[in-house]
Amino acid sequence: MIPSDVMDSLGPALAAGVFVLLASRVREPLRLRLNAVLVAGAGGVYLSGGGLGVLELAYPALLLPVVYRAMVSYRFVAVGWLLHSAWDVVHHFWGHPIWPFMPTSSWGCMIFDALIALWFLTVTPPSTLSRARSAKAASSPPS
Repeated sequence: MIPSDVMDSLGPALAAGVFVLLASRVREPLRLRLNAVLVAGAGGVYLSGGGLGVLELAYPALLLPVVYRAMVSYRFVAVGWLLHSAWDVVHHFWGHPIWPFMPTSSWGCMIFDALIALWFLTVTPPSTLSRARSAKAASSPPS
């Protein structure tokens, strides 16, 4: 069931906006690495009782190679958040919510994750660390 209370969707959207504002203030390369760690941590959020039994292990296994690539690419950070958003949908309709005291928490997490993934896809550079390494290599004298 899709939540009918506007704040179940608006609250997470506002929180995503706050996240973007705060994350925008973090300098590179820390911003990229921090967000890769955050998306990795989000991979374990349902492991302690998400309601899907042994299937809960599928998501972290799927996320692992994405997180590895996310250490050097915002595109993969975005893919990680989109995967988490999809997993939130699964939990909203068939599993347990992230917060047992808030039945719509997985719905809200889906909105939050999708919006920050959109930011990572559209605003952040595709591969900050790779570009920095290329620029450094181009400016250094040949050996």
